[in-house]
Amino acid sequence: RLMSKIMNEASDFVDQSLAGIVAANPNDLALCETSRRSVVRAGQAKGDGKVAIVTGGGYGHLPVFLGYVGQGMCDGCAAGNVFTSPSAEAIVECARQADRGAGVLFLFGNYMGDSMNFDMASELLEFDDIQTRLVKCSDDVASLPRERWQERRGVSGIFFAYKLVGAYAEQGHSLDEVADFARRVTENVSTFGFATSSCQIPGEKTTVFQIGEDETELGMGIHGEPGVERAGKMTSAELAAYLVPRLVADQGLAAGDKIAVLVNSLGATCEEELYVLYADVKQLLDQAGIDVNRVFVGRYGTSMEMAGASLSFLKMEDDFSEYLNAPASTPFMRF
Repeated sequence: RLMSKIMNEASDFVDQSLAGIVAANPNDLALCETSRRSVVRAGQAKGDGKVAIVTGGGYGHLPVFLGYVGQGMCDGCAAGNVFTSPSAEAIVECARQADRGAGVLFLFGNYMGDSMNFDMASELLEFDDIQTRLVKCSDDVASLPRERWQERRGVSGIFFAYKLVGAYAEQGHSLDEVADFARRVTENVSTFGFATSSCQIPGEKTTVFQIGEDETELGMGIHGEPGVERAGKMTSAELAAYLVPRLVADQGLAAGDKIAVLVNSLGATCEEELYVLYADVKQLLDQAGIDVNRVFVGRYGTSMEMAGASLSFLKMEDDFSEYLNAPASTPFMRF
Protein backbone atom coordinates (compact mmCIF):
# COMPACT_ATOMS: atom_id res chain seq x y z
CA ARG A 1 0.00 0.00 0.00
CA LEU A 2 1.40 3.42 -0.99
CA MET A 3 1.75 6.01 1.74
CA SER A 4 0.72 9.64 1.60
CA LYS A 5 3.82 11.66 2.55
CA ILE A 6 3.94 15.01 4.32
CA MET A 7 6.26 16.93 1.99
CA ASN A 8 6.50 19.62 -0.65
CA GLU A 9 8.73 18.61 -3.58
CA ALA A 10 10.29 15.17 -3.25
CA SER A 11 13.65 16.63 -4.31
CA ASP A 12 13.57 18.97 -1.30
CA PHE A 13 12.52 16.35 1.24
CA VAL A 14 15.89 15.79 2.93
CA ASP A 15 16.97 19.44 3.00
CA GLN A 16 13.65 20.63 4.38
CA SER A 17 13.49 17.86 6.97
CA LEU A 18 17.04 18.65 8.13
CA ALA A 19 16.22 22.35 8.28
CA GLY A 20 13.17 21.56 10.40
CA ILE A 21 15.17 19.45 12.85
CA VAL A 22 17.77 22.19 13.31
CA ALA A 23 15.07 24.88 13.61
CA ALA A 24 13.35 22.84 16.32
CA ASN A 25 16.61 22.36 18.26
CA PRO A 26 18.64 25.58 17.83
CA ASN A 27 20.47 25.18 21.15
CA ASP A 28 21.64 21.69 20.30
CA LEU A 29 22.25 21.48 16.54
CA ALA A 30 23.60 23.72 13.80
CA LEU A 31 23.85 23.38 10.04
CA CYS A 32 27.37 23.93 8.71
CA GLU A 33 27.58 27.26 6.88
CA THR A 34 29.12 25.68 3.81
CA SER A 35 26.94 22.55 3.62
CA ARG A 36 23.19 22.20 4.26
CA ARG A 37 23.74 18.43 4.52
CA SER A 38 26.20 18.70 7.44
CA VAL A 39 24.97 19.10 11.03
CA VAL A 40 27.13 19.58 14.13
CA ARG A 41 26.60 20.14 17.83
CA ALA A 42 25.83 23.77 18.51
CA GLY A 43 28.28 25.78 20.60
CA GLN A 44 30.78 23.00 21.15
CA ALA A 45 34.21 23.97 22.43
CA LYS A 46 37.01 24.19 19.89
CA GLY A 47 40.51 23.08 20.77
CA ASP A 48 39.59 21.29 23.99
CA GLY A 49 41.44 18.15 22.92
CA LYS A 50 38.42 15.84 22.67
CA VAL A 51 38.31 13.41 19.76
CA ALA A 52 35.36 14.33 17.56
CA ILE A 53 33.02 11.57 16.39
CA VAL A 54 31.42 12.15 13.00
CA THR A 55 28.81 9.83 11.54
CA GLY A 56 26.56 9.87 8.52
CA GLY A 57 24.64 7.91 5.96
CA GLY A 58 21.49 7.87 3.92
CA TYR A 59 18.45 9.76 5.19
CA GLY A 60 15.30 7.91 6.24
CA HIS A 61 16.56 6.05 9.33
CA LEU A 62 15.94 8.55 12.16
CA PRO A 63 17.20 8.61 14.81
CA VAL A 64 20.08 7.04 12.86
CA PHE A 65 22.19 8.96 12.05
CA LEU A 66 21.44 12.55 12.99
CA GLY A 67 19.61 11.69 16.19
CA TYR A 68 22.84 10.59 17.84
CA VAL A 69 24.52 14.00 17.63
CA GLY A 70 24.76 15.37 21.15
CA GLN A 71 26.54 15.30 24.48
CA GLY A 72 28.18 11.96 25.17
CA MET A 73 27.59 10.63 21.66
CA CYS A 74 28.49 12.09 18.23
CA ASP A 75 29.73 15.57 17.34
CA GLY A 76 28.48 15.78 13.76
CA CYS A 77 26.55 14.04 11.00
CA ALA A 78 26.60 14.20 7.21
CA ALA A 79 23.34 13.27 5.50
CA GLY A 80 22.76 11.84 2.04
CA ASN A 81 19.56 11.52 0.06
CA VAL A 82 17.06 8.92 1.26
CA PHE A 83 18.90 5.58 1.52
CA THR A 84 21.91 7.10 -0.27
CA SER A 85 25.42 7.87 0.98
CA PRO A 86 26.36 11.45 1.94
CA SER A 87 28.83 13.12 -0.40
CA ALA A 88 32.52 13.27 0.47
CA GLU A 89 32.21 17.07 0.45
CA ALA A 90 29.46 17.02 3.10
CA ILE A 91 31.55 14.67 5.25
CA VAL A 92 34.62 16.89 4.93
CA GLU A 93 32.71 20.04 5.92
CA CYS A 94 31.14 18.24 8.87
CA ALA A 95 34.54 17.00 10.07
CA ARG A 96 36.09 20.45 9.73
CA GLN A 97 33.35 21.98 11.88
CA ALA A 98 33.34 19.16 14.42
CA ASP A 99 37.12 18.86 14.87
CA ARG A 100 38.21 19.93 18.34
CA GLY A 101 41.95 19.59 17.86
CA ALA A 102 42.41 15.89 18.61
CA GLY A 103 41.33 14.33 15.32
CA VAL A 104 38.09 12.82 14.04
CA LEU A 105 36.71 9.30 14.27
CA PHE A 106 34.39 8.42 11.39
CA LEU A 107 31.86 5.94 12.81
CA PHE A 108 29.29 4.69 10.30
CA GLY A 109 27.49 1.68 8.85
CA ASN A 110 29.25 -0.66 6.45
CA TYR A 111 27.89 0.10 2.97
CA MET A 112 29.84 0.51 -0.25
CA GLY A 113 28.89 4.11 -0.97
CA ASP A 114 29.45 5.24 2.61
CA SER A 115 32.82 3.49 2.78
CA MET A 116 33.97 5.07 -0.48
CA ASN A 117 32.94 8.61 0.50
CA PHE A 118 34.25 8.46 4.07
CA ASP A 119 37.56 7.12 2.69
CA MET A 120 37.70 10.01 0.22
CA ALA A 121 36.88 12.52 2.95
CA SER A 122 39.66 11.10 5.11
CA GLU A 123 42.17 11.66 2.32
CA LEU A 124 40.96 15.22 1.70
CA LEU A 125 41.22 16.10 5.40
CA GLU A 126 44.92 15.25 5.35
CA PHE A 127 45.42 18.56 3.51
CA ASP A 128 43.86 20.31 6.53
CA ASP A 129 46.16 18.42 8.93
CA ILE A 130 43.09 16.79 10.50
CA GLN A 131 43.81 13.21 11.49
CA THR A 132 41.02 10.69 10.96
CA ARG A 133 40.28 7.06 11.72
CA LEU A 134 37.46 4.98 10.22
CA VAL A 135 35.43 2.35 12.07
CA LYS A 136 32.45 0.68 10.42
CA CYS A 137 29.58 -0.95 12.26
CA SER A 138 28.84 -4.30 10.62
CA ASP A 139 26.37 -6.04 12.89
CA ASP A 140 23.81 -7.65 10.54
CA VAL A 141 24.01 -11.39 11.22
CA ALA A 142 21.75 -12.17 8.25
CA SER A 143 24.14 -10.70 5.70
CA LEU A 144 27.26 -12.86 6.29
CA PRO A 145 28.58 -15.51 8.71
CA ARG A 146 30.54 -14.60 11.86
CA GLU A 147 33.95 -15.34 10.32
CA ARG A 148 33.27 -12.51 7.86
CA TRP A 149 31.61 -10.17 10.37
CA GLN A 150 33.64 -7.13 9.27
CA GLU A 151 32.04 -7.37 5.81
CA ARG A 152 28.47 -7.41 7.11
CA ARG A 153 25.92 -4.65 6.63
CA GLY A 154 25.61 -2.09 9.37
CA VAL A 155 22.15 -1.83 10.92
CA SER A 156 20.58 -0.63 14.18
CA GLY A 157 23.25 -2.13 16.45
CA ILE A 158 25.30 0.97 15.64
CA PHE A 159 23.37 2.49 18.56
CA PHE A 160 25.65 0.61 20.96
CA ALA A 161 28.73 1.98 19.21
CA TYR A 162 27.45 5.55 19.47
CA LYS A 163 26.61 5.09 23.15
CA LEU A 164 29.80 3.44 24.34
CA VAL A 165 32.33 5.10 22.04
CA GLY A 166 30.78 8.52 22.62
CA ALA A 167 31.17 8.12 26.39
CA TYR A 168 34.72 6.82 25.98
CA ALA A 169 35.73 9.81 23.84
CA GLU A 170 34.31 12.21 26.44
CA GLN A 171 37.01 10.98 28.84
CA GLY A 172 39.74 12.53 26.70
CA HIS A 173 41.29 9.41 25.18
CA SER A 174 43.49 9.75 22.08
CA LEU A 175 42.25 9.19 18.54
CA ASP A 176 43.92 5.78 18.26
CA GLU A 177 42.55 4.73 21.65
CA VAL A 178 39.02 5.78 20.67
CA ALA A 179 39.28 3.95 17.33
CA ASP A 180 40.59 0.77 19.00
CA PHE A 181 37.78 0.88 21.55
CA ALA A 182 35.23 1.40 18.75
CA ARG A 183 36.51 -1.69 16.92
CA ARG A 184 36.19 -3.72 20.11
CA VAL A 185 32.61 -2.56 20.64
CA THR A 186 31.51 -3.23 17.06
CA GLU A 187 32.90 -6.78 17.18
CA ASN A 188 30.65 -7.47 20.15
CA VAL A 189 27.39 -6.34 18.50
CA SER A 190 25.05 -8.64 16.57
CA THR A 191 21.65 -7.79 15.03
CA PHE A 192 18.90 -9.69 13.23
CA GLY A 193 15.76 -8.03 11.84
CA PHE A 194 12.44 -8.87 10.26
CA ALA A 195 9.82 -6.91 8.32
CA THR A 196 6.08 -7.33 7.78
CA SER A 197 5.70 -4.43 5.36
CA SER A 198 7.87 -2.38 3.01
CA CYS A 199 8.42 1.37 2.84
CA GLN A 200 8.20 4.03 0.18
CA ILE A 201 10.91 6.54 -0.74
CA PRO A 202 9.44 10.06 -1.10
CA GLY A 203 8.52 10.69 -4.72
CA GLU A 204 8.57 7.02 -5.74
CA LYS A 205 5.45 5.38 -7.19
CA THR A 206 6.03 1.96 -5.65
CA THR A 207 7.25 0.54 -2.36
CA VAL A 208 10.85 -0.64 -2.06
CA PHE A 209 9.81 -4.30 -2.06
CA GLN A 210 6.58 -6.30 -2.17
CA ILE A 211 5.36 -8.45 0.71
CA GLY A 212 2.03 -10.10 1.39
CA GLU A 213 -0.16 -9.20 4.37
CA ASP A 214 0.47 -12.61 5.94
CA GLU A 215 4.20 -12.80 5.18
CA THR A 216 7.34 -12.05 7.20
CA GLU A 217 10.69 -11.15 5.62
CA LEU A 218 13.45 -12.48 7.88
CA GLY A 219 16.87 -10.85 7.77
CA MET A 220 16.03 -8.09 5.27
CA GLY A 221 18.26 -5.01 5.01
CA ILE A 222 17.20 -1.55 6.17
CA HIS A 223 17.00 -0.37 2.56
CA GLY A 224 14.75 -3.25 1.56
CA GLU A 225 17.53 -5.66 0.59
CA PRO A 226 16.21 -9.24 0.43
CA GLY A 227 16.31 -11.31 3.59
CA VAL A 228 17.41 -14.88 4.10
CA GLU A 229 13.91 -16.32 4.32
CA ARG A 230 10.30 -15.41 3.51
CA ALA A 231 7.99 -16.97 6.09
CA GLY A 232 4.29 -16.79 6.90
CA LYS A 233 2.80 -14.69 9.65
CA MET A 234 4.70 -15.37 12.90
CA THR A 235 3.74 -14.88 16.53
CA SER A 236 5.99 -12.94 18.87
CA ALA A 237 7.11 -16.17 20.54
CA GLU A 238 7.97 -17.67 17.15
CA LEU A 239 9.97 -14.58 16.20
CA ALA A 240 11.89 -14.69 19.49
CA ALA A 241 12.59 -18.40 18.99
CA TYR A 242 13.97 -17.61 15.54
CA LEU A 243 16.07 -14.56 16.49
CA VAL A 244 17.53 -15.34 19.91
CA PRO A 245 19.40 -18.58 19.07
CA ARG A 246 21.00 -16.94 16.03
CA LEU A 247 22.30 -14.00 18.06
CA VAL A 248 23.42 -16.24 20.93
CA ALA A 249 25.35 -18.44 18.52
CA ASP A 250 26.86 -15.48 16.68
CA GLN A 251 28.36 -14.02 19.87
CA GLY A 252 29.17 -17.43 21.35
CA LEU A 253 27.11 -16.65 24.44
CA ALA A 254 26.87 -19.10 27.32
CA ALA A 255 25.29 -19.25 30.77
CA GLY A 256 26.70 -16.51 32.98
CA ASP A 257 27.47 -14.10 30.14
CA LYS A 258 26.17 -10.54 30.34
CA ILE A 259 24.58 -8.68 27.44
CA ALA A 260 22.71 -5.49 26.65
CA VAL A 261 19.63 -5.83 24.47
CA LEU A 262 18.10 -3.49 21.90
CA VAL A 263 14.57 -4.12 20.59
CA ASN A 264 14.20 -1.63 17.76
CA SER A 265 11.21 -0.58 15.69
CA LEU A 266 11.82 -0.23 11.96
CA GLY A 267 9.39 2.68 11.88
CA ALA A 268 5.75 1.65 11.93
CA THR A 269 5.83 -0.93 14.72
CA CYS A 270 4.63 0.55 18.02
CA GLU A 271 6.36 0.20 21.37
CA GLU A 272 3.56 -1.91 22.83
CA GLU A 273 4.38 -4.62 20.27
CA LEU A 274 8.10 -4.31 20.92
CA TYR A 275 7.56 -5.02 24.62
CA VAL A 276 5.58 -8.17 23.77
CA LEU A 277 8.61 -9.30 21.76
CA TYR A 278 11.03 -8.39 24.55
CA ALA A 279 9.05 -10.44 27.08
CA ASP A 280 9.48 -13.50 24.83
CA VAL A 281 13.16 -12.71 24.24
CA LYS A 282 13.82 -12.32 27.97
CA GLN A 283 12.17 -15.65 28.73
CA LEU A 284 14.54 -17.43 26.34
CA LEU A 285 17.57 -15.60 27.72
CA ASP A 286 16.57 -16.52 31.28
CA GLN A 287 16.28 -20.16 30.25
CA ALA A 288 19.81 -19.98 28.80
CA GLY A 289 21.21 -18.34 31.93
CA ILE A 290 22.25 -15.19 30.05
CA ASP A 291 22.09 -12.01 32.15
CA VAL A 292 20.58 -8.85 30.65
CA ASN A 293 22.63 -5.92 31.93
CA ARG A 294 20.40 -3.29 30.33
CA VAL A 295 17.60 -3.18 27.75
CA PHE A 296 16.58 -0.49 25.27
CA VAL A 297 13.17 -0.63 23.57
CA GLY A 298 11.91 1.85 20.98
CA ARG A 299 12.82 3.57 17.72
CA TYR A 300 16.60 3.59 17.54
CA GLY A 301 17.15 2.95 13.82
CA THR A 302 14.25 2.96 11.37
CA SER A 303 13.56 2.49 7.68
CA MET A 304 10.95 5.16 6.92
CA GLU A 305 7.54 3.60 7.71
CA MET A 306 8.57 -0.06 7.43
CA ALA A 307 6.75 -2.37 9.85
CA GLY A 308 8.91 -4.81 11.71
CA ALA A 309 11.72 -4.83 14.25
CA SER A 310 15.30 -5.79 14.85
CA LEU A 311 16.92 -7.41 17.85
CA SER A 312 20.50 -6.53 18.82
CA PHE A 313 22.78 -8.03 21.48
CA LEU A 314 25.89 -6.35 22.84
CA LYS A 315 28.15 -8.87 24.55
CA MET A 316 29.40 -7.04 27.64
CA GLU A 317 33.12 -6.91 28.32
CA ASP A 318 34.36 -5.87 31.75
CA ASP A 319 34.74 -2.16 30.95
CA PHE A 320 31.61 -1.72 28.81
CA SER A 321 29.11 -1.10 31.62
CA GLU A 322 30.69 2.22 32.63
CA TYR A 323 30.24 3.63 29.12
CA LEU A 324 26.86 2.06 28.47
CA ASN A 325 25.47 3.72 31.59
CA ALA A 326 27.24 7.09 31.22
CA PRO A 327 24.97 10.14 30.78
CA ALA A 328 24.24 11.27 27.23
CA SER A 329 21.77 13.67 25.67
CA THR A 330 20.65 14.50 22.15
CA PRO A 331 17.46 16.16 20.88
CA PHE A 332 16.11 12.68 20.20
CA MET A 333 17.02 10.83 23.42
CA ARG A 334 18.42 11.19 26.91
CA PHE A 335 20.23 8.68 29.13
